[in-house]
Amino acid sequence: MTTPRLAALNLYPVKSFAGVGTTRAVVEPWGLSGDRRWMVTDPDGAQLTQREHPRMARAAAEQLPGGGLRLSAPGMRPLTVEVPDPASGPTVVEVWRTAVEAVPAAAEAGAWLAEYLGVEARLVHLDAPERRRPIASEYGRPGETVSFADGFPVLLTTVSSLDALNLLIEQGDHPDEGPLPMDRFRPNVVVGGTPPWAEDGWRRIRIGEVSFRVAKPCGRCVVTTTDQTTGERGKEPLRTLARHRRFGDRLIFGQLLVPEGTGTLNTGDVFEVLE
Repeated sequence: MTTPRLAALNLYPVKSFAGVGTTRAVVEPWGLSGDRRWMVTDPDGAQLTQREHPRMARAAAEQLPGGGLRLSAPGMRPLTVEVPDPASGPTVVEVWRTAVEAVPAAAEAGAWLAEYLGVEARLVHLDAPERRRPIASEYGRPGETVSFADGFPVLLTTVSSLDALNLLIEQGDHPDEGPLPMDRFRPNVVVGGTPPWAEDGWRRIRIGEVSFRVAKPCGRCVVTTTDQTTGERGKEPLRTLARHRRFGDRLIFGQLLVPEGTGTLNTGDVFEVLE
């Protein structure tokens, strides 16, 4: 029997920008180090994401020593953005109707984003996630916080479940849209060597030296229909998930995790189900 292992690791330095694959990641209580610590907002502080702006899928953010970013996108000159000084004063932004304090980046970043997206925009930085945004009380515990991720620190998917989903897409109404790559689902951790859909029953897991609580299944949205290379949208996987993976009013793929400790993940780490 094949030992389940961590097959891939991904970071998303700017929420809704392209993912960055890595072979090693540090687990902090609020997620992987460097993951979704930056976010694009409108002038009033409301988040801007791929849901409304699929072009964001083609924008990239390279993490630089010291925490800054190098932004790039098709047709745009690259831009280096420094970590803003918290002493310059926080601003209140909104992530899914939750108010969060963040620090605005230099005005040049907003101008760059506005030129690329075609709307007024700002770039903000979450300087202290440990004291900024609690996990929703229904699933979180006192003191647990999250970065600019949609709701939970870490998103897990499995190779076998994607294979199973792609088979269902092949048998459905839009087989030409498959097979879909894993980047459609924007996971942080991808596990290989487990049975399809086994993650539905997991409650606690361990990857390498770090254990996680499985908080809830991940309900999927229109972002999964967005080709992360071209920014174009189709029907899948939502049409197939609606037929085969509907739980109540949610279309499920993947599980949302909360770290039970800190440590380092490396691709190839052994994966275990604890409960």
